Amino acid sequence: MIGVAIPAHDEEAYLDACLHALLRAACHPALAGEQVMVCVVLDACSDRSLDVVALHEALFGAAGCRLAWCEISARQVGAARAAGARHLLERGARWLAFTDADTCVAPGWLAAQIALGADVVCGSVGVEDWSAHGDQSSVLCERFRGDYQDRDGHRHIHGANLGVSAKAYLAVGGFACVACHEDVLLVRALEGIGARFAWSAQPRVVTSARTDARARGGFGDTLRALAAGLLPLEAAPWPTPQPAD
Repeated sequence: MIGVAIPAHDEEAYLDACLHALLRAACHPALAGEQVMVCVVLDACSDRSLDVVALHEALFGAAGCRLAWCEISARQVGAARAAGARHLLERGARWLAFTDADTCVAPGWLAAQIALGADVVCGSVGVEDWSAHGDQSSVLCERFRGDYQDRDGHRHIHGANLGVSAKAYLAVGGFACVACHEDVLLVRALEGIGARFAWSAQPRVVTSARTDARARGGFGDTLRALAAGLLPLEAAPWPTPQPAD
């Protein structure tokens, strides 16, 4: 079984599109009918996120896929990703894919991860709508597209586009329960055990350029700092900085 984990903290505005996209990816013919289970981790949600997820359960079931959810109160993306992975591993997942609630994956997203034949797949991200940044939208878009490496061989790390075999994930103890950069910490640990990596632009996702980022210090905050001129282009984490010596 292929598992997909999604952390969600008050994401009712994005979850519908996210889940529709995941359902298409879960039904891709290249997966040859292998079951896909999606787990949404509702982390301290006070909005209608649970209602949105529940409305999709029958759609997933009718397509031969499984949609599950669990609730935690950590308010921490690392803990949420870890909880989702744990839920999926307990149900027999051999591959763990991770994305975010404000992200839409391409129909071939899961198929591309599996086809790469690696222990770890680090994908890139795209942004189509920059309007949340108002007058700074065009400038920010140009800065991002001019510097971001959306190609095979990149070295970006995004929790919104990440895949890892269950064996490799368990070998390093999984995600750390931290408020930010849990994806970077996991990847560094996987590098440390000699896992086989694919740094690929083939698994496609489109993510939000939102200004109300859920994870402080993450992708959304970086975009906002760039737009405000608080972060010089050369300091932006594309590619992700290497660990200190």
